[in-house]
Amino acid sequence: MSTTTWRQEYRDSLKSADTEEHIDLAFYRPIGFAWACLFRRLGVTPNAVTIASIFIGVAAGICFYYTDLWVNVIGMLLLMWANSYDSADGQLARLTKQYSRLGRILDGVSGDFWFASIYIAICLRSVHTDYFFGAHPWVIWAMAILAGVCHARQAALADYYRQFHLFFLKGKNGSELDSSAPLRRQYEEMTWSGSPFRKLVAMVYLNYTEGQERQTPGMQRLRAEIARRWPDGGMPEGFRREFLDLSRPLCKWENFMTFNWRTIFLFITLFIGQPWIYFAVELTLFNIVMLWTRHRHEQLCATLLARLNRE
Repeated sequence: MSTTTWRQEYRDSLKSADTEEHIDLAFYRPIGFAWACLFRRLGVTPNAVTIASIFIGVAAGICFYYTDLWVNVIGMLLLMWANSYDSADGQLARLTKQYSRLGRILDGVSGDFWFASIYIAICLRSVHTDYFFGAHPWVIWAMAILAGVCHARQAALADYYRQFHLFFLKGKNGSELDSSAPLRRQYEEMTWSGSPFRKLVAMVYLNYTEGQERQTPGMQRLRAEIARRWPDGGMPEGFRREFLDLSRPLCKWENFMTFNWRTIFLFITLFIGQPWIYFAVELTLFNIVMLWTRHRHEQLCATLLARLNRE
C-alpha cells in the first residue's frame, strides 16, 4: 500500500480535525491506527478490541492500590495501552464500516470500568495508608462517589456536544447523535423474555441519551426547530457554517473533559503519592469547565434559535 493511501486511510479513521484532541492526534490516534490495521488484517472486530481494553484498564486500576511507584508506573502504562485500544476500536469501526449501537455503548462503558477500578483502588489505598482517611473512611468514599457521578456527567456532556458538532460538520451519517423518542419506542417494542440482552443494552443507552437531553434544553429546542424546518437534512450552508464557527472554539473544552487531561492529573497525584487529590480536581476544576462549557453551548443554541425565529 502506498504512503498516500496510508495517509488517506489514517485521515478516514479520524472523527474530524475539529473534534480530535491534540494529545490524541499526536500520540493515541497514530498508535490506534496501527492497532486498527493489525486487527483488520487479523479479522478482529471493534467490539472485541473494546472488551480487551476493559480488562487492561481494570488491571491498570488495580496497580494504583499499591504505594510502590514502580507498580503505579506499570498501571499508567497499562492505562495508556487500554486507551490506545479504545482509540483503535473506533478507528477500526470507521475503516471497516462495522458500526453498531452495541459498539457505541461498549465504547462508553469501557471507560466506566477503568475508572471504577481506579476509584476503588484509590479509596482502599487511602483508607489503608492515610491517617485521616483511615480514621474517617466515609470521607474518601463519599468523595469518590461524587467524583464518579460528576465524571459521568462531564463525559456524557462532552460526547454529546462533539456529536452535535459532527452533525453540522458531516451530516446525520457522520454523527452518532441520537434522540430519546425513537430509542424509547424501540425499547418498548422489545421484551425481556424474547431478547433480554438487547433490551438491557437499549435501556442503558436510552437512560444515557435522556440524561444528555436533560442537561441541554437549549440544544433540544434548536434540534427540534432544525428537524421541523429541514426534515430531509437540507440545512442551508450559511446556517451550518455559522454554527460550526461558534462551536469550534468550544471543542477544546469538551476535549479537556475526556480521558487525556483526567489521566494527566491522575498521574501527577500518583507521582506525589497523594492520589486522593485527583477526586478534588474532578469535583472542582472539571466541574467548573463543564458548567462553563454547558453555559456557552446553551447560549450558542439560543442565539441561533432566535435568529431562525426572526426569519
